[in-house]
Amino acid sequence: MKESILERLKVKGQSILAEVEAKEVLQEAGVPVNPTVMARSREEAVSVSIKLGFPAVLKIISSDVLHKTEAGGVRLNLTGPEEVGEAYDAIMAAALDKYPRALIEGVSVQRMIKGGTEVIIGMARDPQFGPMLMFGLGGILVEVLRDVAFRIIPLTKKDARDMLSEIKGYPLLKGFRGTAPVDEDALAEALLKLSGFIDQHPEIEELDINPLFASEGGVLAADARMVLNWD
Repeated sequence: MKESILERLKVKGQSILAEVEAKEVLQEAGVPVNPTVMARSREEAVSVSIKLGFPAVLKIISSDVLHKTEAGGVRLNLTGPEEVGEAYDAIMAAALDKYPRALIEGVSVQRMIKGGTEVIIGMARDPQFGPMLMFGLGGILVEVLRDVAFRIIPLTKKDARDMLSEIKGYPLLKGFRGTAPVDEDALAEALLKLSGFIDQHPEIEELDINPLFASEGGVLAADARMVLNWD
């Protein structure tokens, strides 16, 4: 029987999961993710981007760099190998300039997602209520609008549906000013799968999927982080 990613992480005693490993866990939970590979050098970043396709996205991987965009650690819409190589160099230079002592593992490489509505799914453990799941508009909107809904895990099908319709930005999911409506069934299914998976894995302490791209074709996690507690 194949060893799960969480079993491997427990052996290592690893508690902080950056994007690549967090997405592996999401895949095991049944949530679709945008294929992402870690690159530890300029050459590797170029090679991976050619395999995954363009336009590409590069993001720094470092537990010492909490706000990747502000640190210059994110480069979007890279259209070819030369741009990827230059972006890798720029990310490293910017991050080390702002965080000289940062331990940088490398960069994540993925193909850029075109279209869709950015949403967020988060999870944390409340001292009184236990594990809570959050849903709302994603990207920078979650920090500005705080337009989110919460439910206690485990969720019912009604809970998942109600979380979608409760946020003020729900009209954006239904299609707004000519944009296509998102697949609400796929969104609700992602919430239910995460709820069930987290309910079975009490070691999951925190989860942040932001953004999760939702479109008429389904959902796709573009970025994620996770905190585990093995005590």
